[in-house]
Amino acid sequence: MPGHTIFWQATEAAARKLGLALQPLEFRGVDDFEVAFAAAKRGNAQALIAFDDPLIITYRTRVMALAADHRIPAMYGFREFPDDGGLMSYGANFAALYRRAVAFVDKSLKGAKPADLPVEQPTKFEFVVNLKTAKALGLVIPPAILASVDDVIE
Repeated sequence: MPGHTIFWQATEAAARKLGLALQPLEFRGVDDFEVAFAAAKRGNAQALIAFDDPLIITYRTRVMALAADHRIPAMYGFREFPDDGGLMSYGANFAALYRRAVAFVDKSLKGAKPADLPVEQPTKFEFVVNLKTAKALGLVIPPAILASVDDVIE
């Protein structure tokens, strides 16, 4: 996906600064999940960052199960992942985005031309951690990290 190139470049730059090695895993279909997670395990992956992707979102239960089965801590872009048992997420608050979208629909229904409405970027981002999942993975989330979390699932 085109957006993945931007995500990957930013992630690569951050990893270089931190002295971390990255191992890209590609999913072209649901059948690729098993192979990709096995490759991650063989590559001694210490963590997974799952980019926002329709395939990963659609099959999030499967992705989270594979991460748990391979004991790979994973971070996602949507809070639905830790809500459903994933380890953590950091991303835009979609409930707030949908509420904001309603205002644009209202303006359009009242006669505003969509092309005249301003483009907005998300302004609220959430960091969510699932402590049950952390415990199951044998992880202890440091207090300094927990202090910066917007929501903790226990």
